[in-house]
Amino acid sequence: MNTNNDFNPDWSKIGFGYVKTDYNIRCYHRNGKWGEIEISSDENINMSMAATCLHYGQEAFEGMKAYRGKDGKVRLFRPEENAARMQSTSRGILMPEVPTDLFVKMTEMVVKLNARFIPPYGYGATLYIRPLLIGVGPTVGVKPSPEYLFMIFVTPVGPYFKGGFATGDFMITRKYDRSAPLGTGIYKVGGNYAASLRANKEAHDLGYNGEFYLDAKEKKYIDECGAANFFGIKGNTYVTPKSTSILPSITNKSLMQLAEWMGYKVERRPIPEEELLEFDEAGACGTAAVITPIHEIVDVENNKTYVLTKDGKPGPVCTKLYEKYVAIQFGECEDPFGWTRVVEGI
Repeated sequence: MNTNNDFNPDWSKIGFGYVKTDYNIRCYHRNGKWGEIEISSDENINMSMAATCLHYGQEAFEGMKAYRGKDGKVRLFRPEENAARMQSTSRGILMPEVPTDLFVKMTEMVVKLNARFIPPYGYGATLYIRPLLIGVGPTVGVKPSPEYLFMIFVTPVGPYFKGGFATGDFMITRKYDRSAPLGTGIYKVGGNYAASLRANKEAHDLGYNGEFYLDAKEKKYIDECGAANFFGIKGNTYVTPKSTSILPSITNKSLMQLAEWMGYKVERRPIPEEELLEFDEAGACGTAAVITPIHEIVDVENNKTYVLTKDGKPGPVCTKLYEKYVAIQFGECEDPFGWTRVVEGI
């Protein structure tokens, strides 16, 4: 058994990266049906060099976390939503859908198998969960794969940003588009992230936390913030873009529900770049960091700077949303939405 016997971390210093764990879990789709669940301690995948995932991008993935709570219980956060999003991606690029019950069952299994890697409560660390669906059948012509592999691996991670819940600065890019309005932007496929690497590197090289994309058609409206969704707070309203090229973030969906529960109005609509001047505060949201409050968004090409905090610190609404959201994830408070799912037997 190829396990990680040397794992003995300082949980206060663990970063956001890959750490070998003991097991991953796999299931193949062959001849039109899903097979038996397999447990593996091998980090490698044996597949044909002609696999469609390597040549034609038949690949989808999700990002999730398991949280060790104050009460010692381990919780998942809305895994059914991740299953539904992967099913949507599968329909978009012609892969077989992983049934929700199989998705959730395999997620719970891989968490249990790697229970010793779940960070203890109190460090802000979690067990990151990566479901992956790839076409592994050999194909030379451009067509769907005859065979697929669904697998899930896990890795313990610390906060996405070393500074934790703190503001960041971003730049608007006009030179690059993350996705087209009727392309694959609404699907969680690796190609969208490959398309963002160059713009992201340029932003980092200039000292920014990341890049902001405008809509590809008119270059007028705020689209995505790198690999995260954007939201702004205007008075008593939570505003987030509505677009046919934005990945539907489970974090953003949950924050919209939470904001309404806390008494805020919610609007999903196009957001012109100029409207950034009207927001009291804003944030980028996603699974990895939950919320990254935004200090500045700089339009380098037009020499414009949109300041979204008064003192460089997270605003009050972002702070309230973040604290309540994380408290639900870690079981520190009541879950009024039924979002969390306790993994039994750990």
